[in-house]
Amino acid sequence: MKRKYFLLVIFFLVFQVSSWAQCSMCRASVENNVSNGETTIGAGLNNGILYLFVMPYLMAAVIGFLWYRTAKKRKAKLSLR
Repeated sequence: MKRKYFLLVIFFLVFQVSSWAQCSMCRASVENNVSNGETTIGAGLNNGILYLFVMPYLMAAVIGFLWYRTAKKRKAKLSLR
């Protein structure tokens, strides 16, 4: 079972997809809209950045919690035997 998880982690580490940030495009869009008097798009971009920043940590926390809960249940089950 552990070998399967190890191979899965290695697979995801080896076969990464490269992505390029589009910060210059976002900045140009915000500067263009601000110069036209529209300031709401900046707030939307900031919310998007925060969303992208928080999601990996939230996923790691959920996985960690589920792992802890199953380990605790398994330990309790073994101690009853």
